[in-house]
Amino acid sequence: MKSIYTTFQDAVADITDGSTLMVGGFGLCGIPENLIKALVEKGVKELTVISNNCGVDDWGLGLLLRNKQIKKIIGSYVGENKEFERQVLSGEIEVELTPQGTLAEKIRAGGAGIPAFYTPAGVGTPIAEGKEIREFNGKEYVLEEALTADFSLVSAWKGDKMGNLVYRKTARNFNPMIAAAGKVTIAEVEMLVDAGDLDPNSIHTPSIYVQGIIQGELEKRIERRTVSV
Repeated sequence: MKSIYTTFQDAVADITDGSTLMVGGFGLCGIPENLIKALVEKGVKELTVISNNCGVDDWGLGLLLRNKQIKKIIGSYVGENKEFERQVLSGEIEVELTPQGTLAEKIRAGGAGIPAFYTPAGVGTPIAEGKEIREFNGKEYVLEEALTADFSLVSAWKGDKMGNLVYRKTARNFNPMIAAAGKVTIAEVEMLVDAGDLDPNSIHTPSIYVQGIIQGELEKRIERRTVSV
């Protein structure tokens, strides 16, 4: 049985200043909303965050940005987060932008225990500066190192008390690979069920990757609402 938390404050209690975090989600879809809010309340600082993007100005990881709790971000998309842009331009935060596919593979490789891999993405651009370049079959590839984290925070649709997780539709996004790449993975789930209640063929993240789990209600904000006239 895994640690089953009753409060989000308890779930993030072991996360300290200077920790490296991986956080699931894509935009605001599939983000661990309540775990992020608990980190804001806890006030931990000097965090290195690995995530596709950094939320929006007033939600998700944008809340940690606003509180100046993030030291460095490794991601692939700045988006429309004006505070993120402001901190980057003012030199208040360090950013390592990575092609989205490369970021996904760096995380997947970290979870699989693969230390590095070659990819053609970024060859001939500033992304490749200072990295090993090797030619395969007449084409150049850049060596990219895998990513892991002290803690991974993910959001799932269903989870059981053993820590098995099921994601729903596009909220799956980066969550499965991030769950595998953290030394400690904490999952926020919409529904927590007993062991044996999930169809084994439907499980996306096996329990071996998850150390803690908590049930919570998600607000599921929309990143950009558009209407037709």
